[in-house]
Amino acid sequence: MNDHVSYEAATSVSDAVATRRSLRAFLPEPIPRQMLESLLEKAARAPSGTNMQPWKNYVLTGESRQRLCTAVCAAFDDPAVEGASEVEYYPAKWFDPYLSRRRQVGWSLYGLLGIGKGDRERTHAQHRRNFQFFDAPVGLIFTVDRKLATGSWLDYGMYLENLMLLAREQGLHTCPQAAWADYHTVIRRELSLHDDEIVLCGMALGHADPDAIENSLVTERVPLADNTTFLD
Repeated sequence: MNDHVSYEAATSVSDAVATRRSLRAFLPEPIPRQMLESLLEKAARAPSGTNMQPWKNYVLTGESRQRLCTAVCAAFDDPAVEGASEVEYYPAKWFDPYLSRRRQVGWSLYGLLGIGKGDRERTHAQHRRNFQFFDAPVGLIFTVDRKLATGSWLDYGMYLENLMLLAREQGLHTCPQAAWADYHTVIRRELSLHDDEIVLCGMALGHADPDAIENSLVTERVPLADNTTFLD
């Protein structure tokens, strides 16, 4: 298993899986439209129950990306605006082992950035970078029809993973971002979403900044025995 961040194109599926990271700093180098279309077309080969293909994408570059970032950052900076997702992505009350894992990745990232506990200003600034797609030239917003059921959400996860692995094949990196769903009302207005569309998540996509210290973070995975049972 590759335990370092790779900025080169993945050479196999195993390499793509091993080198995929949720990176948080990107270079401004634009990504050609043809490459984006190819990635999304290939990702759509993901399996889905009865071939429903529940995914819907909004690909933002240039001025459209900047407009959305400006609008959501303004809402994030406004104390009178409280972000709240329509999606129950995280548990209402955290418990172990999930709480410990969540804390560990947070401490690791903020430790690299030199953000101490209780530093609200720098914590706010770092969280705000979500809504700038971490400076990636391509921002994606994914929506799902609210009338669909849990199975379609599982299908969606496989689609998103396809997209992230295919990006690695092209030497690109990504960061899937649940944070965008907290500002679905702003996104709905800016993208003219239909009432039936739930903002599922966002994703930053581009060339990773190799000089950014936060991109050196490599998260741990628990041993196989912790989550797998072999039955003979």
